[in-house]
Amino acid sequence: MSGTTPTAKTRLKRLHQRGAHDRATIDAILDAGLIAHVGFVFEGYPVVTPTLCWREGDHVYWHGSSASRMLRAAEGAEVCLTVTHLDALVCARSAFHHSANYRSVMLFGTAAKVAEAAQAAHLRAFVEGLYPGRWEALRPITAQELKATTTLMMPIDEASAKLRTGGPVDDAEDMDVPVWAGVLPLLTRAGAPEADATARAAGHAAPVLAARLERFFDRRASDRAR
Repeated sequence: MSGTTPTAKTRLKRLHQRGAHDRATIDAILDAGLIAHVGFVFEGYPVVTPTLCWREGDHVYWHGSSASRMLRAAEGAEVCLTVTHLDALVCARSAFHHSANYRSVMLFGTAAKVAEAAQAAHLRAFVEGLYPGRWEALRPITAQELKATTTLMMPIDEASAKLRTGGPVDDAEDMDVPVWAGVLPLLTRAGAPEADATARAAGHAAPVLAARLERFFDRRASDRAR
């Protein structure tokens, strides 16, 4: 699990110094993400679908309704999955050199359907990844709900990461231009919990959930700083 071998699809052609193929970098970016974009061909035209995703070991997972035509189209098909974090806007002394700091992963592979017998365990891993300890507190998932849900997965075999950090890279002749240059960090934080108006349960769980989400976003910030 030390890394993935670059292929014609994953080998970076431009700014290759920003690329990485080691699994530690790839996994950290995937684990810090909530949203993936999955691209595939649907009825002859390209489609990119945003979806919640999670990683378990050497696979990435996402799920949706069993009635989804797009999930059915992706099953067994070649797909491209990306996860991106925008960490900062970078202001330079020229428009040309303005940039952004980011972390991204691109995966290529075949999407496979998770077997029905294994689906509950993977959905549990998804919930527990965001809200540790919450699965046991919830009403148990039903057979009908599992039947109404499709979970897809793909291996982390053909993958690459690309990252940018640091400040602007200006041309030497522009360094004395009298305009501010630097980095504008962008952060995602968990807000104050907003209880369901019809909730009957005690409210003590709200700060616990908020704290758990805050730790999740703190972990993302820690990954960014590495």
